[in-house]
Amino acid sequence: MEYKYLITIISISIIFLATTLGSFFVFFFKKNLSNKTKTIILGFAAGIMMATTFFGLIAPAIDQSKSMDIYKGWSFVPPLVGFALGGLLLYFLDKIIPHFHKVQNVHEGIQKDNWSNNLKFFLAVTIHNIPEGLAVGLACGLALILKDEESVVAATSALSLAIGIAIQNVPEGAAVSIPMFSDGMKKGKAFFFGMGSGVVEPIFAVLGLFLSQLIVLTPWLLAFAAGAMMYVTLDEIIPESRENGLNHHSMGAFFVGFIVMVILETML
Repeated sequence: MEYKYLITIISISIIFLATTLGSFFVFFFKKNLSNKTKTIILGFAAGIMMATTFFGLIAPAIDQSKSMDIYKGWSFVPPLVGFALGGLLLYFLDKIIPHFHKVQNVHEGIQKDNWSNNLKFFLAVTIHNIPEGLAVGLACGLALILKDEESVVAATSALSLAIGIAIQNVPEGAAVSIPMFSDGMKKGKAFFFGMGSGVVEPIFAVLGLFLSQLIVLTPWLLAFAAGAMMYVTLDEIIPESRENGLNHHSMGAFFVGFIVMVILETML
């Protein structure tokens, strides 16, 4: 099997498997995560997401836009407009789909009083997993449409992106299943909720894979995924990582997450 096809299969698989692994941790816990642990996990995830947005999505979007004659003189438009549209989509989803932010104790979207907070929290995580799956699919699709050395570089970058997202998906899966168990849900059911929150990632990864074959749209789509991921990071992950007042723990974990992604980008 050609290198880039193998990388595509691995990349799409590990982002879902990582969420499943994190959700499985519920079987080893007797109580909820401590505030310090939550803060470190969220800060680390924020660093991963921020670095992924720049290195794995914005930079390739700019490069692709510059390389296409159709955008000559207007190469800034696809990255700029795509980025803005990605953020706007997540904003409107936040306003429409009912969900619940546990740490902030805030309900968003069109409210359904008969829906439990656990279900709303599950939806919150699921919504914010969509751009992650889309980003991996687009990055892998870019590797498939490029040729020779450019294809190898793009495939390696896609794998780096997938590893970075997978790293933060492990604690994210745990962050769904463990609190649900702590609120009285059976461990098996909490595990399936945690795993289910990650199902959208491979689905949207495959969608991104097909969309990326429309070469002229590639910079738009990469920037779109970047805008959506940036919205998630700024709207939810960073604020929640600082909610418990452990700002230095959050900041330190953020730097570690960002550095991990820099290492992945330079070593792979």
